[in-house]
Amino acid sequence: MTLLLLVIGVAAGVLSGIFGIGGGIVIVPALIYLVKMTPQQAAGTSLAALVLPLGAAIGALTYYRESQLNIKAALFIAIGMAAGAFLGAKIATSVDGQVLRRAFAVLMVLMAGKMWVG
Repeated sequence: MTLLLLVIGVAAGVLSGIFGIGGGIVIVPALIYLVKMTPQQAAGTSLAALVLPLGAAIGALTYYRESQLNIKAALFIAIGMAAGAFLGAKIATSVDGQVLRRAFAVLMVLMAGKMWVG
C-alpha cells in the first residue's frame, strides 16, 4: 500500500510539473479506483497531500474532523509529489508546448470517461 501511495504521489507530481495539475484530476481518481477510498476520503486525503507543504490545511482539517482524511496516505503522496514535480518540470521544459497541450487534453478526456463510466 505504501508503494502504491508513493507511486500515486510521483505520478501526480510529474503531471503537476508538466501540466500544473494533480489533486482533482490525478490523485482523487487514483485513490478512488486504486486504493478504494470513498470520494470524500480521496478528496480529503488529496487536499491534505497538496496543502501540507504549504501549511494551509484548513480544508483538510474539515475533512479530518469528519473522519474523511487518511493522514498517512496524504504524507506518502506528498513525498512522491515532491520528487515527481521535479521530474515533471524537467520533462515539460524539454517538450514542445503544443505536444503538452494535446497530451493534457487526452488525459482529461480519459479521466472524464473513467469517472463517467465509474
